[in-house]
Amino acid sequence: MDRLTSMAVFVKATDLGSFAAAAEALDLSAPMVGKHVQFLEERLGVRLLHRTTRRQSLTDFGRAYYDRCRMILAEAEAADALAADHQSEPRGKLRIAMPVHFGRHCVLPVLMEFAQRHPAVELDLSFNDRLIDLAEDGYDLAIRTGDLDDRAGVIARRVARQPMLVCASPGYLATRGRPGKIEELAAHQAVVYRRSGPVPPWLFPRDGQSPLEISPPNRFRLDNLDAVADAAAAGMGLAWLPGWLVHERIRKGSLVQLLPDEPPFLYDCHALWLQTPHLPLKVRLAVDALAAALPRFMP
Repeated sequence: MDRLTSMAVFVKATDLGSFAAAAEALDLSAPMVGKHVQFLEERLGVRLLHRTTRRQSLTDFGRAYYDRCRMILAEAEAADALAADHQSEPRGKLRIAMPVHFGRHCVLPVLMEFAQRHPAVELDLSFNDRLIDLAEDGYDLAIRTGDLDDRAGVIARRVARQPMLVCASPGYLATRGRPGKIEELAAHQAVVYRRSGPVPPWLFPRDGQSPLEISPPNRFRLDNLDAVADAAAAGMGLAWLPGWLVHERIRKGSLVQLLPDEPPFLYDCHALWLQTPHLPLKVRLAVDALAAALPRFMP
């Protein structure tokens, strides 16, 4: 067996927690995954994994060996990337994860232009609002909005800033009145976005201070941004949404922007990738394309 391939299988089995999951991810049989791990153990003369019928766990040596294998595999990928860079043309599969709506409305058009410019690149895109792990899930790049968790070994570059707007339907405003100040939002019903946990507050910037947090009363809590915009347009309450999502509805008159004299809160959008000695050309050019083109989607 090829030692580097067996290392990659061992790392994947460790990341995913089972031979079966690794086999599915790598398009192998579970017994073949076991043979790769057994090959390494016999070659090294030491056990890497404690295995029972229900679970597996790394031995002390297995943990140290796993860390070294990840470093070796990253270096091998960087070495391969040198050849692509030498050809001055990005090529190969580029796996990118992104939020559903921001990805579909803003990121996808940029990446399709990128793919047209670089026909040797294959795009493998995932639209999902869950927070993925770049290493464990095998992505080259992740697009995230909002605050970032500090994670060792991950590089982030801001590629856009999303203005957040308060809006409502003309019918709602005719019935309930139009708030003229931030403080008046508390007297209105809201349609809010919530994916999990508590409802996030609406944020408004203040000079030299932390943003002002407002949590208006709400009866409708949805985990889909388009649905929030649709509910607001139907007169169910105020909504606080990204400008790129509602600017067309505002232009057509189904929604009205409120508090136009208040500066909007800007939600940062970042591209994230694993720290590596040599960033593949396809990743670097994709990030550059996003940083150059995404601001045009931010009204």
